[in-house]
Amino acid sequence: MSKALYRKYRSKSLDEVIGQKHITDILSRAIASGRVSHAYLLTGPRGVGKTSVARILAHEINGLKYDEENTNLDIIEIDAASNNGVEDVRDLRDKVSIAPASAKRKIYIIDEVHMLSKAAFNALLKTLEEPPEHVVFILATTNVEKLPATIISRTQRFSFRPISVDDAVKHLANIAKLENIKIDDDALKLIAIRSDGSFRDSISLLDQLSSLVEPKQTITAQLIEDTLGMAPTEVIDQLLDAVEARNVSKLVELLNQTFNDGISSNILVAQLTASISQRVAEKPQLLSLLDGLIDVSKSPQPQLKLLSVLGLAALPKQVVKTIALAAPVLEVSASIAELEKIAKTDKPADHVVRQIASRPTVPKHIEKPAAKVEAEVVIKKAEATDFDWVKFVEYVRQHHVALYSVLSKCNYALDGKDLTLYTNSNFYKKKLDDTKYSPLLNKCLQELGVYGLDIHTIPTAPPPTDSQAAAIAVIMGGGEEVSIESV
Repeated sequence: MSKALYRKYRSKSLDEVIGQKHITDILSRAIASGRVSHAYLLTGPRGVGKTSVARILAHEINGLKYDEENTNLDIIEIDAASNNGVEDVRDLRDKVSIAPASAKRKIYIIDEVHMLSKAAFNALLKTLEEPPEHVVFILATTNVEKLPATIISRTQRFSFRPISVDDAVKHLANIAKLENIKIDDDALKLIAIRSDGSFRDSISLLDQLSSLVEPKQTITAQLIEDTLGMAPTEVIDQLLDAVEARNVSKLVELLNQTFNDGISSNILVAQLTASISQRVAEKPQLLSLLDGLIDVSKSPQPQLKLLSVLGLAALPKQVVKTIALAAPVLEVSASIAELEKIAKTDKPADHVVRQIASRPTVPKHIEKPAAKVEAEVVIKKAEATDFDWVKFVEYVRQHHVALYSVLSKCNYALDGKDLTLYTNSNFYKKKLDDTKYSPLLNKCLQELGVYGLDIHTIPTAPPPTDSQAAAIAVIMGGGEEVSIESV
């Protein structure tokens, strides 16, 4: 059985590691001078070389040549995802005092260390702080924010960077040459972008694609797009061009085309954000669009959210601003042709909105374009009176118990269409901001007939309503308002 390419071309020494020179140079100098730390912490995104560097470092500390096929009794790898209990760490703690069998030092590599339980971290803490002279710990994690500060402070930390597109393309081209894989430059760049800074993912994708083509067939960008269900690059460019040209008709046509081709909104968002990131230096006006695209994946209806984000970005700014400020106007409907006409004229925005608002209400949907595209854009103001907090919490309790356990700990404030949830702690804020719960909140609101609310979470108690209490809270650095009833 052939070996996977990412394993076959894994680095064997610190000099071979690509894209992390800011780390490998420091480690090489430290080993050469004999300044070896008792604990290292390697952090960064997945697939950028943390585990490979941990293994290489373990061997080079002991003056051994790294060979993936051979194991060493004094280099122990522990997967914290499956050995995360306090008993596992106590067993490790009991064994660290045993001298190495043949090497200079006994080295423990703990991968995905953030998966350890709180009790396990506490059991590890003392050993990590004062290990025996012959022991070195190398911890690796993709989620450093989940590590206790007491653990981080007892290690030398090295932060790995995502691999740049240029470095990934060069490395992939070298592997393709060695493996006799025919692939064009556009395809190499697309693989590098699609892998989002992960060497492992990029090499695995190259390996997968090489098995789909005949030995003499060239891997092209189109083959990759078809295989991964991606939109063609020219379609992504056309979408962004339509936004900049304020051509809403073209935008709707392109979106319908991609959705009908079976391209998911999440993949489309990933391609759009990657393309905008490359253009933003020359076109900083796209930053607001980039910010809007980030929220698409959190929506319970991502296709409609993507249409909304792109559509609003393509609307004339004066129309969007006037609609937002026109409090008496609850609903404004305008055809795409009218909005595009506005963008090309010097007509005052308020006059245009009054003119549009005076028209009879038109259907509130965007029809699938046929020979001639005619769509409608509707902007509706959310009614605060539609929202009932008690009813909302009770509905969540009946249908989503896990979400209710968090929501029941919160207070709320409603200001127009802004619903602020005061979570009273960072823990509950992170829960509600998680991609598991955030779309669920919107879904429950919509099932109760409440639309258009923007949800914000704040990790504190709500501010006191009494002005004097609020002033005291500021002086005291915070506080929570409580009601004391006389008995």
